[in-house]
Amino acid sequence: MNISRLIIAALLGLGGTVQAADTASASAVPKLAYGQMMKQGDKMVFAPCRDRSYVMVEDISPGRTVTRALDEVGLGAGKKLYVELVGIVEGGALKASGFNLARTEGRCQQPGGKDEAWRAGGNEPGWALAVGAEVVVLKRLGEPDIHVPARPVTVDNGVARFEAQTEATRLKFRFEQKLCRDTMADAVFGWTATVEVNGRTLKGCAWQR
Repeated sequence: MNISRLIIAALLGLGGTVQAADTASASAVPKLAYGQMMKQGDKMVFAPCRDRSYVMVEDISPGRTVTRALDEVGLGAGKKLYVELVGIVEGGALKASGFNLARTEGRCQQPGGKDEAWRAGGNEPGWALAVGAEVVVLKRLGEPDIHVPARPVTVDNGVARFEAQTEATRLKFRFEQKLCRDTMADAVFGWTATVEVNGRTLKGCAWQR
């Protein structure tokens, strides 16, 4: 099972929904921008969710990380993508300074807001992690769900860390800000994920909510 299908199953179990998200703000503070992207000639065109307008995208990320990530899932080959980019709207263009996710199939997703900060998932075996405001839930195929109390996720120098323990479970994770490809879902994410649960290690991808 690929990451995307497992995440959808996890969302249904958590009572989540998949719907249109807010568009990027013309603020000086970079924010997540949600929408569809395509390429016209040498220009990248972004259409925000719940908006019929569009803007050109200027990649200002270090080493052109955004462009590299989008090309990994076929933007340069003419595919239309669902994307989540970090950036600001300035001068009629979306200046993208960071990357969260892109996939060839997908509708606009509601931002996590205060209720959910991160998601992660992996394959072989399939697993999905949701980091909520009160609880962190780990779902694995064929195994009972694991719930641990939520604690603040520390983020420093491109690495997000978390650790919590109950009487029966010790769970910790490390998300590193490096591109992570899920070939089974034809998607690329902005973070790699390593999750340790009771001495067992799971590998996959992570993204911000």
